[in-house]
Amino acid sequence: MTGAPPKTRLWLVRHAQPLVTPGTCYGALDIPADPAATRAAAEHLAAALPPQSRVIHSTLQRCEQLALELQALRPDLASKPDARLREMDFGSWEGQAWESIARSDIDAWTAAFASYRPGLGENLAAVLARVAAALQDHGPGATQDVVWITHAGVIRSVAWLKAHGNGVLPRSEEWPVAAPGWGEWERIELG
Repeated sequence: MTGAPPKTRLWLVRHAQPLVTPGTCYGALDIPADPAATRAAAEHLAAALPPQSRVIHSTLQRCEQLALELQALRPDLASKPDARLREMDFGSWEGQAWESIARSDIDAWTAAFASYRPGLGENLAAVLARVAAALQDHGPGATQDVVWITHAGVIRSVAWLKAHGNGVLPRSEEWPVAAPGWGEWERIELG
């Protein structure tokens, strides 16, 4: 008697702590991560991932750094970039202190959470659409674990999509707050 085939999983890995002043708005801002924290995260991840996992990373350097460190430790885990795994683009808010962004702009975003374009950047509906497309491309039919080296916003988007499906847009009070810490991950079953 044989058991059910093992389930494939999606590993949602958050990059290591970025080198940015606390309280700064950054999403698509291409900032590096702390090298020592990246190395430590790669060592931890390398020990945990099953052989021949398929690794895909955001094109922002803080994720690429982790992908390259991981590949140096585990050559079987070569990574490919995918821009759909990038963090939300906050437009003109990028690089500003959150406290310097007009309260009226923050309130407008909160009131129209899925459709408002913070800093004339990207709205949440667009982020959810690109993450849903990436899930469709990287999930169905996977025969090996898939690893996304990405950002908190993308990980929260996956949680929303898994719970509500594509086409249901969140209000600010419904948005998942939880995300893995720097260099940590969570796993979900694919399929």
